[in-house]
Amino acid sequence: MAEGVLRRQAQRESAARTYARSLPVVPVRARGMTVEGADGRRYLDCLSGAGTLALGHNHPVVLDAIRGVLDSGAPLHVLDLATPVKDAFTTALFETLPPQLAEHGRIQFCGPAGTDAVEAAIKLTRIATGRGGLLAFSGAYHGMTAGALAATGDTAVRAPVAEADARVTRLPYPYDYRCPFGIGGDRGAEIGARWTAHLLDDPKGGVQPPAAMLLEAVQGEGGVIPAPDGWLRRMREITESRGIPLIVDEVQTGVGRTGTFWAVERSGIVPDVMVLSKAIGGSLPLAVIVYREELDGWQPGAHTGTFRGNQLAMAAGTATLRFVRDNALHERAEAIGSRMLSRLRGLSAHHACIGDVRGRGLMIGVELVDTEAEPDDYGALPADPRLASRVQHEALRRGLIVELGGRHAGVIRLLPPLTITDEQAEAVLDRLAGAIEAARAVPTSGVLA
Repeated sequence: MAEGVLRRQAQRESAARTYARSLPVVPVRARGMTVEGADGRRYLDCLSGAGTLALGHNHPVVLDAIRGVLDSGAPLHVLDLATPVKDAFTTALFETLPPQLAEHGRIQFCGPAGTDAVEAAIKLTRIATGRGGLLAFSGAYHGMTAGALAATGDTAVRAPVAEADARVTRLPYPYDYRCPFGIGGDRGAEIGARWTAHLLDDPKGGVQPPAAMLLEAVQGEGGVIPAPDGWLRRMREITESRGIPLIVDEVQTGVGRTGTFWAVERSGIVPDVMVLSKAIGGSLPLAVIVYREELDGWQPGAHTGTFRGNQLAMAAGTATLRFVRDNALHERAEAIGSRMLSRLRGLSAHHACIGDVRGRGLMIGVELVDTEAEPDDYGALPADPRLASRVQHEALRRGLIVELGGRHAGVIRLLPPLTITDEQAEAVLDRLAGAIEAARAVPTSGVLA
């Protein structure tokens, strides 16, 4: 059955499909962190729907919440009408937000995907400020619609929106391992912050007056790169002092993923707009923005979306938000993530191909490098996407699903559910270590990237 399904997928689906190419699995059952394929094999899932499944697959509280709505006879499609289900979700969400934002905040329900919420955030700030420019960062990823793509750093996927790019100013994001200034650490981050401030204040700097600054507290697709807390505070100071709204994209980092409920909490900053999706829907499509009420200059109908009233997603999201908060799963993510990072860093001492290990909570990246190549001007070896691809393949053979990311797809990304057990964490690390060992033993010649 699995072979037939995969063959028909290749025949019928778009050439744009991604995960199916590197992860030829046909899931038929799943529970928690375990996925069973049509071939009967079981896998530990460290992809978690790209971070969507905070509680793993088919968690009982999520299933009960969905069944509750179905059994109640409540309408499933309500556009933006008020319902008890939506009221419960909004209440649960606002209870988790930074108090300064929750007390004077507004929420806009957007289309079903995170990229829809990014579009809404950009539109909101442009209307509120009357300005068109946008400040974004190298390595950023914000989605695949026009405005979100313009703010994304990947030139390969951004090509179709070149005209929108003209209003986007690209700024350096602090990447300690590959610091653009060749310094790294706090000093490198501070130089980037100074450059940002100087560029904004230079009357001949060529920067379009910005409607907002859009950033990720931890870049996910960019290679799991956490921004230093001090740098985030500097970005807040720079934007606040110049009247520039700060948008933080918490689509992948939110709901406990990075060790705090929201990634911005670690630095203590309060953004003007938060973009939320993925885990807030408890595995179902849901996206919102939450923002300071002073920005709410929209007229009725200024931003709409047919599927912004997904009642099942709101019920699943309410259950997820409350379960994570009541059981302090963000603290659990911090503790178990720290142990996993420590062991991975120990593993790097025995494998020169591991250039860097980094992350926050249960958002972890392992950057693989080419040990036979010459280092760059700053001493870092180039990324090795072929090795990363082999590691992903070997991990799958050992029953472990991992994702690749980073500038050259050379970063092994781990996004396990927050419900991961100690035993599962050890199994993940054992299988990954075995995959790295096996991948290094495979000759480069004749191996597909």
